[in-house]
Amino acid sequence: MDPSNGAAPSPYVLSLNVGRLTPAPRADAPGGVTGIDKRPVAGPLLVSAPGPKGTGGSGVEGDAVADLRHHGGDDQAVYAFAREDLDAWERELGRPLANGAFGENLTTSGLDVSHALVGERWRIGERLLLEVTSGRIPCRTFAEHVGEDRWVKRFTGRGETGAYLRVLEAGPVRAGDPVVREYVPAHGVTAAMQFRAVTTEQALLPRLLPAARALHAETLGRARAYAERHGSAGQGS
Repeated sequence: MDPSNGAAPSPYVLSLNVGRLTPAPRADAPGGVTGIDKRPVAGPLLVSAPGPKGTGGSGVEGDAVADLRHHGGDDQAVYAFAREDLDAWERELGRPLANGAFGENLTTSGLDVSHALVGERWRIGERLLLEVTSGRIPCRTFAEHVGEDRWVKRFTGRGETGAYLRVLEAGPVRAGDPVVREYVPAHGVTAAMQFRAVTTEQALLPRLLPAARALHAETLGRARAYAERHGSAGQGS
């Protein structure tokens, strides 16, 4: 809080994080390597659309993605996670978590990342424009990296997933850059809801369709298929 006026601080990039390929015996990627161990850098680094999933990796210059089958690509070009949620996990786990600890490219401050709306657009600095596409699904590599028992189940249960973003306008990013929510849609479909729909609550899938324009392409296909099979029965709460 700003003690002078009581207003909440403006959102900003607390930390810019990139990873290099490192060995991980239980990694999902061929070759037993991972890029999840991301470390803070000052920047600036260019952020741009990396290309389609399967061939495109990270959208952040110098950031490694090992398993192109499941990670990277235009709809998952950048991963953001809120420092406030890292702090909550610190309290639960009883140990410090550095910025980048969850493999995020952007550690933010003052922004409820997990409850950002799909299609919400963030202007970072003067040129970079990102768009929220989905929440993050935890994998075995993530669990090994964090090193906590039942990690996938615990992370899924909390549902504070952070958000993947696509690049609409390329530009540089550095630690300290302001984040402006330039466009916020009215449909109410959040990254956290998308995550629940594709993991533990599939009946939510049709409720994602109002966000169809901006949804991760794989999620959109699943939502349409579920709605075709189940019709209005899929509109559960």
